Amino acid sequence: MPATTATTARQATGPTRTMGRDVAHDTPAGIRIDEGADRLAFTTDDGRPLAEYVFRPDHPTYESPRPYLSPIRTLAGELVSLYRPHDHVWHKGIAWSLPVVGDENFWGGPTFVRGEGYVQLPNNGTQRHLGFEAAPDATAPDTTPTGRVVESLDWIAEGGEHLFAERRVLSAAVVADDAWVLGFETRLRNVADHPIPIGSPTTRGRENAGYGGLFWRGPRAFTGGTILAPEVSGGDELRGTRHPWMGFTGVHDGSGARSTLVMVDDPGNVQHPPQWFARTEEFACLCPAPFFSEEHEVAPGEDLVIRVAVVVADGGADPARAAELAALGRAHLDASRLVATAATDAPEPA
Repeated sequence: MPATTATTARQATGPTRTMGRDVAHDTPAGIRIDEGADRLAFTTDDGRPLAEYVFRPDHPTYESPRPYLSPIRTLAGELVSLYRPHDHVWHKGIAWSLPVVGDENFWGGPTFVRGEGYVQLPNNGTQRHLGFEAAPDATAPDTTPTGRVVESLDWIAEGGEHLFAERRVLSAAVVADDAWVLGFETRLRNVADHPIPIGSPTTRGRENAGYGGLFWRGPRAFTGGTILAPEVSGGDELRGTRHPWMGFTGVHDGSGARSTLVMVDDPGNVQHPPQWFARTEEFACLCPAPFFSEEHEVAPGEDLVIRVAVVVADGGADPARAAELAALGRAHLDASRLVATAATDAPEPA
């Protein structure tokens, strides 16, 4: 396993002053988070860009507007995400996207209807950014310093109904000399007056199309790359299989360099280990899909919590190296486990 390292050039000094005001983000040594008008920029302390998180997207209702991460880069600067591909314009780097939320669509595009196929309906919901709040420091002793931010959002159906109130935690850390990790944690609280079933096109009748969850769309050059899972590598035949983690390794145009991305599902998530929606033949994508083949109902007032780590690494990988990267992702989830819980009880942002 690669030795764990961290940038130590800048020590934590409180909120970073950006855009003329204090930004309430925890930014200790190793990761810097700066806020612009519509996005956060995640960089290393020595200035290497890692990702942008667009929290106020300017997209039509048809695309189910929601925050997303793109571009996403390795520590060496290789691009490992794709934004609004012409074949599926609602795919945007990495985004928390759910196609079946009751009768609503928070994925984008048309909805799969049993017996009819995909139909464009007036049901494309919006994940509406409300604000950021200070994040409690849950970094365990002797762990890699982590940058993190806590966000509040509302899930609003196209017809105007308020379905979920969400607390979302994004965290990032440099975990090796060739890898960094993104942590994603969400707590969705049903604020409607009725149960909300969450599913997928498969639960509505389309075979092996159980997408929905934290979805990554890879660069065009990764098409035909290799899907990785514990002790196995392959292609589209791995779609729908259950694993605690899954990875993807591909080759970049231009540089000819290789990069690897590994997604790690938390053991506390619904349906862990999840079925995975993964593709390589038509395009590169990964998604731990907790609602792949079985709907999960969230009762009024109840919470749904999902936690995923995404490890972004320079260099190619086989299942053995992908397992080492997955271990780094699991360690990051363990170190930040308290954040989402504490954030749920935090006050509403001003």
